[in-house]
Amino acid sequence: MIRPSASARKLSDRIKEAIADHRITTLEYHEILEIVHEDGVVDAEERALLQELHRLIENGTVKQVAE
Repeated sequence: MIRPSASARKLSDRIKEAIADHRITTLEYHEILEIVHEDGVVDAEERALLQELHRLIENGTVKQVAE
């Protein structure tokens, strides 16, 4: 079994926070993108997590808010 990268675990935690409060600010979204790119590699798990976040934003489960 392949272990998730440290950045994938960090990304997962950050996305779970956005899901829990049903909103994501522009700053939080940029922080998520920084996590994705911090090691210079976007692995399959990170890509899947980001796709899930985008799906939740698109269907309204998570609202993007300016702050």
